[in-house]
Amino acid sequence: MTDRTTADVPPSQDAVRALLDELPDTLPRDEILALNSSSSDIHTQRAYSYNGWSFELPPGVFRPGDTSRIIHDRMLDGTIALAGRSYAAIGVGLGVEAVIAGVTGAREIWAADIHPDSVATARAGYERLVPHRPDTTFRPLVSHLFEEFPDSARLDVITFNPPAVSTRTSDDPTVIRNVCVGIEIVRRFFDQIEDRDLLAPGGEVYLIVSNTSELKNIVAHAIDAGFTPEVVHRQTWEGDNCQAYLFRMRRGHQA
Repeated sequence: MTDRTTADVPPSQDAVRALLDELPDTLPRDEILALNSSSSDIHTQRAYSYNGWSFELPPGVFRPGDTSRIIHDRMLDGTIALAGRSYAAIGVGLGVEAVIAGVTGAREIWAADIHPDSVATARAGYERLVPHRPDTTFRPLVSHLFEEFPDSARLDVITFNPPAVSTRTSDDPTVIRNVCVGIEIVRRFFDQIEDRDLLAPGGEVYLIVSNTSELKNIVAHAIDAGFTPEVVHRQTWEGDNCQAYLFRMRRGHQA
């Protein structure tokens, strides 16, 4: 495992170009399939635990994997600062992000997912695990990305672990929805943020993607959409060639 954290200084345009050049190419199809070849139990009732919290997963609700836990860990340790901020978890799934945001004092929490059962599960977990906070507003929402967000929404922090695997790993629509929609969902994610002016001044987008996706093209699209990427965390796993990157992306470029 490799962990790299950046200082809180926006990179120059030269550094952004160098970052893009350094990103690994997408893995070959056979390697992607091997990394995603385990049999899916997504249509069964399951259990999950994290940070001493226990969750029940109904059929169809995605269990957080290694890349999701990278986001969760960075939220818990304060790398992704949430206290007093408006936060949106896109593709909230089980709802671990919502629970962390609640216990760390976010001002507003949007728990959004296209899958109604996932939103219901996230709501149930939040209500069970997060003590009542009069200064926090919890907003579970069935939405494809930001489509159902009100025009008035302005977000300080957005996290997204997109189902951007570039190779279809299954014919099961539930697996496809959770794993391998591909690059288009990330393009729509950034385009909606910009078109609807959803990011508050000083706001941050935290996106985690690996080289099982079109990693370079995803980051290039974010740059073209007006975002400056920084690597917050890079992780590798012994025994395979997968590399996952957690990016912090903010509007604008530095000279």
